[in-house]
Amino acid sequence: MFTSYNSKMKTAYKKVGQYLGAAVHAPSSRQIQIALFVFGVCLLSAGLADQAIAQSGGLTTRYNDRRLANSINAILTYLEGSFGALVMVCAGVGAILSSAFGQYRAALGLMIVALGAFILRSFVGTFFNDRNVQA
Repeated sequence: MFTSYNSKMKTAYKKVGQYLGAAVHAPSSRQIQIALFVFGVCLLSAGLADQAIAQSGGLTTRYNDRRLANSINAILTYLEGSFGALVMVCAGVGAILSSAFGQYRAALGLMIVALGAFILRSFVGTFFNDRNVQA
């Protein structure tokens, strides 16, 4: 009785080992999709676990971002000042020259650079928390 059970366990163990060895060394596309799905579920579960725990009220992180806000404000002040005007003029002239030579992709890229230097602070205000970065 125990010998048949042992032989069944050995064959099952051998089959599982062969399957896992083949999956590690030469995985099929279905095995890769399943592994990526399981990885995504694990990432999602780990990311949402903090909000699911009832006692997580004391785990809020507070940090002082005054130095970072000052440096960002300095960079945005330069881009809105005379340096930003210089960038806009150079990009505008470059766009005119590149469109005259038929390089319309370069002209479009330079126009995006010119407009980006002009409206960068409003982009920062739209997409990020800029409470500490004020003009």
